Amino acid sequence: MKKLEVYDPAMCCSTGVCGVDVDPALVQFAADLAWVAEHGITVQRYNLGQEPQAFAANPAVVKEMEAGMERLPIIAIDGQIVTTGLYPSRAQLAQKLGLALATADKPHVRAGSCCNPKSGCC
Repeated sequence: MKKLEVYDPAMCCSTGVCGVDVDPALVQFAADLAWVAEHGITVQRYNLGQEPQAFAANPAVVKEMEAGMERLPIIAIDGQIVTTGLYPSRAQLAQKLGLALATADKPHVRAGSCCNPKSGCC
């Protein structure tokens, strides 16, 4: 069974989907992680502000962070870092994990009053 690990920057809660100014990209990523888990992938998510020991225990993550905090988030699959500095899309996660992405599985983020134009979702 594959394992997906997400090393998030320090956020107010474990997913960043809290508070009054929620980033739509984090909402979509949380939904994408749930989708990944539904396909049998083990998902572990670590928040630097709440679980610094998980970061310190992984030498590859420490090395990335030494290169700069903008390297967060760090995404690893089966212990191998596959992306840094961004939250991959569902299609990118599916490709990296070898999952089939049906048309019905593709997320549809709608622009609206809660969508920040700077987030790229609009």
